[in-house]
Amino acid sequence: MAERKEENQTEITEFHLMGFVGLGDLQIPLFCLFLVIYIATMVGNILIILLVVTNPHLHTPMYFFLSNLSCLEVCYSCNILPIMLANVLYGGQTTVSVTGCIMQHCLFCLLVIFECCLLLAMSYDRYVAICKPLHYTTLMNDKVCIQLIIGSWIHSLFVMSIVLYLMCQLKFCGPNEIHHFFCELNPISKLACSDIHLIELVTISLSALSILFPFFLILVSYIFIISTIMRMSSVSGRKKAFSTCSSHLIVVSIYFSTLIIVYMLPKTDGLREINKVLCLFYTIVTPLFNPLIYSLRNREVTEALKKLIATLFLQK
Repeated sequence: MAERKEENQTEITEFHLMGFVGLGDLQIPLFCLFLVIYIATMVGNILIILLVVTNPHLHTPMYFFLSNLSCLEVCYSCNILPIMLANVLYGGQTTVSVTGCIMQHCLFCLLVIFECCLLLAMSYDRYVAICKPLHYTTLMNDKVCIQLIIGSWIHSLFVMSIVLYLMCQLKFCGPNEIHHFFCELNPISKLACSDIHLIELVTISLSALSILFPFFLILVSYIFIISTIMRMSSVSGRKKAFSTCSSHLIVVSIYFSTLIIVYMLPKTDGLREINKVLCLFYTIVTPLFNPLIYSLRNREVTEALKKLIATLFLQK
């Protein structure tokens, strides 16, 4: 009996991702859909990066942050979608090592926090441009932009290192089935046979610091931005100001609303499937639609794209 108990406590070395079990006839169509999304996301975001790098008219703080956002979305897709495609292809029974699973989540955590900081930096850029236009070149010079990006990375790496340390302390003795399409902390921690109260407490605290706090600052900046816009006497000036902020505001609304629901609401079994669907938004849908939102609603980006296409055709 003692030998059996010891055997039951043997530490497992791999997880089974069960995100897309029982798809049946939907397996191949869903795989094709996610593959198209993966390709479109990579092409769209890489195109945004090329446009910003090659077009001198786009060498401004706003497009500098936008190119960083596109780089981030490329990393997002490379971290999540390959494993997700394998999960769909093999009927929701993908095997991943415990170490690989922890590393995937920590990279995901790093990218989520960096995107929150980056969206905050972009809102600050819009605040300075609209509320303090005479000081824009001073407050948003190249040095400040680079400092904001470096600061975002430092903060993200710091938070990620805490999560990585705590996750490495967890022991997993079985079961080893993760009911998700990628390695996410909540379903992973439920499989741990060691105490998870500390990591749950730290995760909630870090989520509040890295998600709610930037979201609050973004809301405050937009209160000032909208207040300034409404005081403008020129109708065309108001439209131009709104158009420069609308794309960023759409991205912020979609991204933070899903993050807050998934990470700040109680973790119940009834919300598990809903959370899984919401995870699709900020891991797959948002990286796909960010280039479309910024390009379709931005005249400078569309003009740069037209010039690039015209140049490519003329060379042929």
